[in-house]
Amino acid sequence: MYGNALKSALGAGIAALVLGGAAHANGFARGTADTDILYEEGGFTFRSGMTFVNPSREYTKHGNPANVGTDAFQDYVIPSIAFKLDVSDAFRCAGTYTTPYGGAVKYAAPTLSGKTEEDFVIHEIAATCAVKFSAGKGNVYLLGGVYQEEFDYNRFNVSPLGGLQLDLRGTEMGYRLGVGYDIPDIALRAQLLYRSGTDYGASGTLTGPAGVLAPQLGLPATMQIPVRAIGIGHLPQTVEAKFQSGIAPGWLAFANIKWSNWSVQDSLDVRSAVTGQLISRDIYNWDDGWTITAGIGHAFNDVVSGAVSLTWDQGVGTGWDLQSDVWTLASGVSVKDTLGGELRAGVGVSYLTSAEETQYAPAVNSAVDDGWSYAGSISYRVKW
Repeated sequence: MYGNALKSALGAGIAALVLGGAAHANGFARGTADTDILYEEGGFTFRSGMTFVNPSREYTKHGNPANVGTDAFQDYVIPSIAFKLDVSDAFRCAGTYTTPYGGAVKYAAPTLSGKTEEDFVIHEIAATCAVKFSAGKGNVYLLGGVYQEEFDYNRFNVSPLGGLQLDLRGTEMGYRLGVGYDIPDIALRAQLLYRSGTDYGASGTLTGPAGVLAPQLGLPATMQIPVRAIGIGHLPQTVEAKFQSGIAPGWLAFANIKWSNWSVQDSLDVRSAVTGQLISRDIYNWDDGWTITAGIGHAFNDVVSGAVSLTWDQGVGTGWDLQSDVWTLASGVSVKDTLGGELRAGVGVSYLTSAEETQYAPAVNSAVDDGWSYAGSISYRVKW
């Protein structure tokens, strides 16, 4: 019963793993490109899905006391689209789309800098190929590909003279390299995958009162004027190791370890594109982060299988912000239909540990209490 049944169990395991980092303690991490589709059987495979995440933590301390007892952390959705085409028995390629990074907050009252809303998301479109050749009882896969990121950042601040709206956009390229090995008969698979980091100089416009942005011009103080701006920041390189194996008829164990060098993101600087003058700086000074997942899958029959996983996502904060450890328990189910498709669904609950800033003045440091995040995931796969 290792064959088709365990492949279904694997599918449910992936659904659970999608939820593993959903609360993104590890910097701004969100989704992961579905490169696992490269191991799917069939000449053409298509899979599409989404994960909804509902995080919640309340401020216990804030520079503006009006924010104490409120929750600024916003819900978000992680989309995932992937298709795989076998060019030959030894060569196949996949196209993927997801949002690997993002963040969103909306404050009940302005922060000390006047910030009321802030959100950003990274859209990733990628192509990854694999060369397969036989080795012993299984197959070796050499993986490689490129991705393009689209950076979309928005922020709104208030001031005594009027609101300030910042919008930044940017595009960067990166690559993936990896190696995998599988023995389908016992559902064994091992993979090591590297994803390069990116450096941004996203450009855009800061629109706000002339009295705030350019008082030297002598324009009416409340007149809204645009200033060309540039945002400078960094996203990490990652190394991820995955392993799974059948451990008994109908049973599968799997584990994941991922390293992200978030220490490259010391701050997000916004400067005037004309003069280079610093407009704002969000300080992070993060540590590198680790995400570790382990779980078990079981095939109940040739149609239905399920899995459960536990994830520890290391908080990367060093006292400059509120990034702390997150623990996630997730489960998933896979159901094959009579049309040859497969429906996967998962749910997860995350425990968000408390966090406190320590690097600013005592009256400025913020803190959040323990919190919870709930997530649901659904996807559907077809192949022929």
